[in-house]
Amino acid sequence: MFEVISESFKSAVNKLRFVDDEKALKNALETLKKALLKADVYHKVVKELLVLIEEEVRKNGIGQKHFLNSIKSNLENVLRIKGSNQGFVFAQKPPTVVLMTGLQGGGKTTSTVKLANYLKLRGKRVLIAACDLQRLAAVEQLKQLCELNELELFWLESEKKPLKVAQAALQKAKSSLFDVLLVDTAGRLAIDAMLMDELKDLKDSLQPDEIFYIADAMSGQDGVKTAGSFNEALGISGVILSKFDADTKGGIALSIARQLGIPLRFIGVGEKIADLEAFLPERIVSRIMGEGDLATLAEKTATIIDEKEAKKLSQKIKKGEFNFNDFLVQMESVKKLGSMKSLLTMIPGLSNVASQVKDLDLDNSKEIVRIKAMISSMTPKEREMPSLLNNARKRRIAQGAGLSQVEVNRFLKQFGSAAKLARKFSGQKGMESLMQMMNQARKQF
Repeated sequence: MFEVISESFKSAVNKLRFVDDEKALKNALETLKKALLKADVYHKVVKELLVLIEEEVRKNGIGQKHFLNSIKSNLENVLRIKGSNQGFVFAQKPPTVVLMTGLQGGGKTTSTVKLANYLKLRGKRVLIAACDLQRLAAVEQLKQLCELNELELFWLESEKKPLKVAQAALQKAKSSLFDVLLVDTAGRLAIDAMLMDELKDLKDSLQPDEIFYIADAMSGQDGVKTAGSFNEALGISGVILSKFDADTKGGIALSIARQLGIPLRFIGVGEKIADLEAFLPERIVSRIMGEGDLATLAEKTATIIDEKEAKKLSQKIKKGEFNFNDFLVQMESVKKLGSMKSLLTMIPGLSNVASQVKDLDLDNSKEIVRIKAMISSMTPKEREMPSLLNNARKRRIAQGAGLSQVEVNRFLKQFGSAAKLARKFSGQKGMESLMQMMNQARKQF
């Protein structure tokens, strides 16, 4: 995501090498203009942004630093809607009712499940109402996703009217003391009167606290126009950008914010259930500029890793007692954090690596499958004490995993090197800083 804009920003900044170089400034602005238009940013938004950047740079002095700072501050201003909410805001009296709207195929149902999981990880009780009764198997899809991720779903068997399902779900949410009710509504391939009438009826009856529109990040200016139509009819309080990981341009984010004045609340950054993040302008811009986003990484980590367990693991690493059981547990935890590509963009200096990683699957990659096979071929004692693995044991493990002893030796060497590196890192201030950030993040939930 944002690869086109990010790379083009670097190219534009590099054109400014000297102070007070008017020609270089013009070249930099022209490069920036082409980059933004290529990234599907609306031409009026581009023009406005360039004027603001040029004025600010001339005021502070032409040069790379001022140019870079101006891009960053003005991007944040474009993405931040004054007086609007960010992330998820709870109603004073639960349940917080959210109407999830959007076109068919835009990722509405998947985004609903991701949002429910996002809130569940933060200690909230969430009920999803299955009110998409138009699309075949929509309710069944929700049932499977909710069962797989241990989320609570409400539906009425054989009911054809979404309004009745929604009203019953609201009563259930109130009586069972749920914190949040997410209403998954029907979508269409295009906007039509029947769809809007159905949504208006749901809005009038439920009086939702939020109306989220799910926009496909790949839809470009068409997505902006559709979001505008939904906003005129319903009054959207926020946008969730789905499939944002597949969009290397990222222009739709700038266009929705500036053209429509609707705040971006969340972005889908991958296919996994954990791949949903709150859209906070300063953090997103930091990632665009290649500066990472350690705050979001700490928040995601805090929802998955228990503080006591983290301290135990840290002590084991320091003592050199990290074993294969610990390795498997940590691998499962990392999977819950979301896609590897998204995680790497949060680490300063690794945005370029993230674009190369693409969709590393920690469940099905060949290397991970082999590692799991090796560990599964070990005895419980061998998993606890890697030092026991002599040549005879390695041959047995290799045979049990269907691999060569050379492959087993290579993995054991990599494991040993990683454990040593972790031990070295655990004694530095870096680990303490990460733990402090995680603790601060927990206090916000």
